[in-house]
Amino acid sequence: MKRLSLALLTTLMPFAIAAETLVYVGTDTGGDSKGIYVSTLDEATGALSPPRLAAAIGNPGFLAVHASKPLVYSVAGSRAADGSWKEEVAAFAVQGDGSLMLINTRPSGGGGPCHVSIDASGRVLLLANYGGGNVVSYPIQDDGSLGPAVSSLRHEGRSVNAQRQEAPHPHAIYPDPTQTRAYVPDLGIDKVMIYRLDAASGRLSPNVPAFAATEAGGGPRHLAFHPNGRHAYVALELTSRVAAYRVDGESGALDLFQTVSGLPPSASADGNTAAEILVHESGRFLYVSNRGHDSISVFAIDAQDGSLRFVGATPSGGRTPRSFGLVPGGRFLVAANQNGGNVTVFRIDAERGTLSATGQPLPIDRPKHVRFLRR
Repeated sequence: MKRLSLALLTTLMPFAIAAETLVYVGTDTGGDSKGIYVSTLDEATGALSPPRLAAAIGNPGFLAVHASKPLVYSVAGSRAADGSWKEEVAAFAVQGDGSLMLINTRPSGGGGPCHVSIDASGRVLLLANYGGGNVVSYPIQDDGSLGPAVSSLRHEGRSVNAQRQEAPHPHAIYPDPTQTRAYVPDLGIDKVMIYRLDAASGRLSPNVPAFAATEAGGGPRHLAFHPNGRHAYVALELTSRVAAYRVDGESGALDLFQTVSGLPPSASADGNTAAEILVHESGRFLYVSNRGHDSISVFAIDAQDGSLRFVGATPSGGRTPRSFGLVPGGRFLVAANQNGGNVTVFRIDAERGTLSATGQPLPIDRPKHVRFLRR
C-alpha cells in the first residue's frame, strides 16, 4: 500500500479527525474537590462527559488557556509543609488525554490571587491579587514555563463601602485588543486602573490617564471588551449594574456613556452581586451572571453606539454562578455554579442571544471558573 503524501494527509485531516472541545473547570479545593477538572463537550448535543481530575492543585479558582499552545495557567493556594499558606500562579502542559502536567509555579507576589490572563502574543501572563492590592506580570518562556515576575504595581485608596472597600482589591486584569495596555477593575477603590503593557519585556507601567472611575460603591469586578475594540463593559459587583464605556484608541481612556442594571427590571439588587461579564464573539450580545438571583442576563448590543438593551435572564442551573464561559464558535455558554456544585451548558440562540439548557447539570464540587481548549 502506498504511503499518503504529507500534503494529502494535511488535506484529509479536517475530514478525518473531528475537533474536540475540552472544558477545564477550576474549583475551590477541600471536600470532594481536588483541583482542576476536565470534561469533553459534545457540540452536537451540548452534553458534557463525566469530569476527570486533570491536575491536583490547591484552589485553582481562575484559569487561562494559551491561544496557540497546549498550555493552561491557574492561580493556586495551598498549605506548605511548614504550615504557612503559600499562594502562586501555576503553568501546565496539556497531555494527550486532556490531563495537565505541572511545568512550574511562581509566587503570586501578593495575597489572594484571583485572576490570570495572557496577552495575544502569548509571551506575557498577567495576575491580579485581590488581597494584596497589586497586579503582577510574568514572561512566558518558549517551553510554557513562567519566568520570574518582571513587574508588580500596587494600588492605593479606598471607597464608600466600609466592609468591602476598605482597601484596594484588584479583581481582574485584561490586555486590551491593541495589546498595548492592560485594564484592571479594582473593586476596593471604584476604579478601572489602566497600564501600559510592553509585550516584549512583559512589563507594566502607568498609563496616562491612569484610571477611569466607576460609580461610588459600585465595586468593579470584571471587564469585557467588544470585538471592535471601541467599547468596554464593566460588571459592578456591589450594585449589580453594568457600566458601558467608549474606549479611546489613542490614549486608552474610558468614557462612561451608560449604566444599566444587570438584573431583570422586576428583580431587586438586595442580596445579589454581579460576577462574570462576557461579550459574544459576534459582538451582538453581552452576558452577566447574578449571584443571589442565580441567573445569567443577556443584553443586546447596539451595532452603532455600543449601548445595551436588556433582553432577558435565565436561571443559571444552580446557586451562585460565579463564572461562565462562551465556547469558541459562539453556540454554547457553560456556567459554573459555585454553591450549587454543578456546571450547566446552555445553547445560545443565534438571533436573540437567549439561553436554553441542553440537559442535566454536571456535578462538580465548588466550581468557580471554566475555560475551553479546542483541538
